[in-house]
Amino acid sequence: MAALPGPLLALALLLLAGCGGPGAAGQRRKEMVLSEKVNQLMEWASKRSVIRMNGDKFRRLVKAPPRNYSVIVMFTALQPHRQCVVCKQADEEYQILANSWRYSSAFTNKIFFAMVDFDEGSDVFQMLNMNSAPTFINFPAKGKPKRGDTYELQVRGFAAEQLARWVADRTDVHIRVIRPPNYAGPLMLGLLLAVIGGLVYLRGSNLDFLYNKTGWAFAALCFVLAMTSGQMWNHIRGPPYAHKNPHTGQVNYIHGSSQAQFVAETHIVLLFNGGVTLGMVLLHEAATSDMDVGKRKIMCIAGIGLVVLFFSWLLSVFRSKYHGYPYRYVRR
Repeated sequence: MAALPGPLLALALLLLAGCGGPGAAGQRRKEMVLSEKVNQLMEWASKRSVIRMNGDKFRRLVKAPPRNYSVIVMFTALQPHRQCVVCKQADEEYQILANSWRYSSAFTNKIFFAMVDFDEGSDVFQMLNMNSAPTFINFPAKGKPKRGDTYELQVRGFAAEQLARWVADRTDVHIRVIRPPNYAGPLMLGLLLAVIGGLVYLRGSNLDFLYNKTGWAFAALCFVLAMTSGQMWNHIRGPPYAHKNPHTGQVNYIHGSSQAQFVAETHIVLLFNGGVTLGMVLLHEAATSDMDVGKRKIMCIAGIGLVVLFFSWLLSVFRSKYHGYPYRYVRR
């Protein structure tokens, strides 16, 4: 092979040094595309904490490489004609989480929050074989989503604090959730204290009502029923009120697993426990009161009926959550 003259050799070396060969050119194109994607996402995030995406934006910014950032995507159906109550509740918590990250001092371009509505990106739902909403998925900076990158909504609920723990587990980005001020609690507490203060002032000379055993028993019973129905679990986990299948339109008020529950489920259990309790009270009154025999028989029959009916329904709920439970109170 003939050697190149000195000037031509120098020119060739200069071109190779400047261009770096095909590999370097490809790397520069990749970096340019990545920079454009990050700048676009940062621009949208500066205007809205949760970036709304259609099919084209999702494929270009989330699915297609290169990507050195994670994207948390909520797949939802917020249009009124979808009648997805859970979607609206989950969206409120998701907005709180995204705003907490967007306006925190630790905000970086390592993670973005996005949303795909079914009516704006049905092709994305089909591409991912998704048939329910809302669903939260983390698309990591490298590779495809794994099993843990899909949020277990039915188990953990959609409270912003729970979502933040999941995000920290999947991305190592820790978000301190900051909720907007809610004055409902202090107002209700102030109203309660005002009512109590008014009663004490009006009946200052007669405070026998504070020693009323029936009143205190009724208040204690209401508190016990509320706690045993699962209200504290709802407060901690923030589960949805119910679940509506987007395809069949069927609404489920009882969760099919023993590891989770819906808010509506606690109300149902509260009602059933209250019915059983009322039946027991009637049976006690029928056995101990001084009323005539006829009224006591009526109270006894009513008490037995309430206990049988509501306890049977309570066992039915239990059987639907603990599959294979062999006992039931009333055969059907």
